[in-house]
Amino acid sequence: MSELIISVSGLRGIIGETLTPDIACRYVAAYLNHLPPGPVIVGRDGRDSGPMLRRAIIAAITGCGRDCVDADVIATPTIGVLVRQRSAAGAIQITASHNPPPYNGIKLFGSDGRVIDAEHGQQVRTSFLENRAPWARHDALGMLIEESEPHEPHLQKVLETVDSIAIRAAGFRVLLDSNHGSGSQLGTRLLEALGCDVVLLGGTPDGKFAHVPEPTADNLKSIFARVKEEACVVGFCQDPDADRLAIIDENGRYIGEEYTLALCVRRALTRISEPGPIVINCASSAMSERLARAAGRECLRSSVGEANVTGMMIQTKAIYGGEGSGGPIDPRVGYVRDSFVGMAQVLDWMATTGRPISELADELPRLSIVKRTATATADQLAILIDRLKTKMSDATVSEGDGLRLSWDDRWLLVRGSNTEPIVRFIAEAESEVEANSLCDAAAKLLT
Repeated sequence: MSELIISVSGLRGIIGETLTPDIACRYVAAYLNHLPPGPVIVGRDGRDSGPMLRRAIIAAITGCGRDCVDADVIATPTIGVLVRQRSAAGAIQITASHNPPPYNGIKLFGSDGRVIDAEHGQQVRTSFLENRAPWARHDALGMLIEESEPHEPHLQKVLETVDSIAIRAAGFRVLLDSNHGSGSQLGTRLLEALGCDVVLLGGTPDGKFAHVPEPTADNLKSIFARVKEEACVVGFCQDPDADRLAIIDENGRYIGEEYTLALCVRRALTRISEPGPIVINCASSAMSERLARAAGRECLRSSVGEANVTGMMIQTKAIYGGEGSGGPIDPRVGYVRDSFVGMAQVLDWMATTGRPISELADELPRLSIVKRTATATADQLAILIDRLKTKMSDATVSEGDGLRLSWDDRWLLVRGSNTEPIVRFIAEAESEVEANSLCDAAAKLLT
């Protein structure tokens, strides 16, 4: 990817090529055009380019006459909580999520403590392309404020959602793999507050990733055996900015990211009595959908993207939500995907049921999800969608985000990438063979 990637709520690029200090300052200044009065918080994940971008962004914020609250190394969900706690106008998280080390990025938050939506993202993009910046005079520059305790508000909100006494009584031994991102600072503190004996991997937030940062099965193979060797009851693996969580069971088996959300949803359905639906995105596993239906709750599907999920959650007064990429969202904590919510609530489910994570995972609906990509232009994608609707006319059709075809026991999502000339095929069925068959059938129609 040779171009700067500008998405709904931020941008990503390669340091020294597409993402430079100049680009970062211009983009941040464009964002400041659209904020209400008040200070702006800045944080970063552990990437080695983070300190450089942090300094440039602080200069841009104060140069536009805004006070800047410097939280330094902080997880993405934590900065969302901090925005509300400090009544800030917004926040900037310096992170490229699970991208490789050469990348970094900027994620934008609104005053409500969640990533900005598509409408506001488009406003920032336009201001950036037009090079609009509210630079201040010499006598109106902002001040830099050091944030001395960025993690405590988030920690307390997470603890309020679980039975801390029961978890502490269980005395769990837990492996936490933060992979040299930002998750270890609050992650270790949270687990120790819950009485856990913590085996920490990659605790130094220096961006020297011990494995490919996206917490998938292929990338976490080196961690599987460690969980069993260390006699841990569960392994928690975070992505660099700690908004995603993958789980490994006590036998060293990868449970995965889709199961993180499903486990948290199952627990929420038994613990939260208030009325309201569950919200997941259109690419997430139907496990949560089936669990909600069995509990007499509605499960709604938004377009892909955290801002879309949280927007629908707020609109429908949902009790819980998230994305199948390992990101549970508990409104009681904040409207941001949150690995810390996932860790605490999974431990709570284990402690209060007295059962191992392997058994709890095996009780979930058994479904297989398959994800593939193929090169495709916008014109090819449009033709493919028309062909699929004709070929698979027995399916229920949804076109809110690409094309989603669903049946009682399976579904297929075909959507173009917002950042690359590719099409994504995601299918789920009761067997891997059936899910692969759906992807094969769709791919054959692509010309």
